[in-house]
Amino acid sequence: MKIIMLIACLLCSTSLQAKKWRVNEVKDLIRKTNTYWQANNPAEVRSFWDNAAYHTGNMEVYKLLQDQKMLDYSIRWAEHNQWKGATEADPAKWKYKNYGEGQDYVLFGDWQICFQTYIDLFYLGPEEKKIYRAIEVMNYEADSEAHDYWWWADALYMVMPVMTKMYRLTGDVKYLNKLYENLLYSDSIMLDKETNLYFRDGKYVYPKHKTANGKKDFWARGDGWVLAGLAKVLDDMPETYVRQPFFMEKYVKLARAVKELQQPEGHWTRSMMDPDQAPGYETSGTAFFCYGLLWGVNHGYLPKKEFMPTIQSAWNYLATIALQDDGKVGYVQPIGERAIPGQTVDANSQANFGVGAFLLAACEYVRYLKQKQLHW
Repeated sequence: MKIIMLIACLLCSTSLQAKKWRVNEVKDLIRKTNTYWQANNPAEVRSFWDNAAYHTGNMEVYKLLQDQKMLDYSIRWAEHNQWKGATEADPAKWKYKNYGEGQDYVLFGDWQICFQTYIDLFYLGPEEKKIYRAIEVMNYEADSEAHDYWWWADALYMVMPVMTKMYRLTGDVKYLNKLYENLLYSDSIMLDKETNLYFRDGKYVYPKHKTANGKKDFWARGDGWVLAGLAKVLDDMPETYVRQPFFMEKYVKLARAVKELQQPEGHWTRSMMDPDQAPGYETSGTAFFCYGLLWGVNHGYLPKKEFMPTIQSAWNYLATIALQDDGKVGYVQPIGERAIPGQTVDANSQANFGVGAFLLAACEYVRYLKQKQLHW
């Protein structure tokens, strides 16, 4: 029976890779996916990381489709939260050094990712209220002496792009310098120099932590956050910035490391080097990887010939296995921080951040197909 299932999977993978996608087909998938999410989930929810991650995808949808109704969903969310993350007014009470959902965790990255969308919305209709809190909080962080803000991998998606967006907004290089300084700290506690991959945080560093099979335990969504975050950073960072080569080299090394660990069906397992730790499909990490790799090909950082087979396989998994007929994005591992043995993830496993990651990948794939058409 196992042999029959394996053959079926291989045949399915081969047929999926033969699919030739067209721009309008992918746009239709984007519309279906985003319409399903917005129709079934209220915009009026808090500005914490999981909701905010969805909106980073929704903003890319608006840039691509110019659909005002989809944009209005993000505006309603921002207005509901008064264009703020955590709301504590007194900087002396602001926290970040451990996990916290309270309103005093203003400097905790999970409450700062919302600023990405607020700044993007500001450019569409410049009203000072949209960015006042972002400037207040990120200016405080950029001027502070501390550099240990980003102690978990997720933060590199949550906050690194905020720093580059703040640079674009103000023209002040201090945001890029602080980004570099903070990332050096992150690297010191999470980066595995042998593989160029990131452990989720200091608790999971090998050999202190191992999979059940004794292997290094790299969590797919965690490294997905990092690769996608680096792509967003490079998108906004000027090539003339003195540290830009550092970020470019880091991005390329991580992209190559990720590429080597893809499964035959196109996804990445939750524990990237040990598929047996938590077997089966997983969409959020795969979508962030697909987006991050596509961005590199589209911008000339990654060789098309080398990376497009990986990207095409990942996209076909997202579009034909993860995406359900009704527009639901399935196989998303729930909120957590590691690959959990025995955890069930199926076609009905959906989450806001998983939809956001899917939309990022889909929008970037449309841009790839448009570039390809120009060279036909």
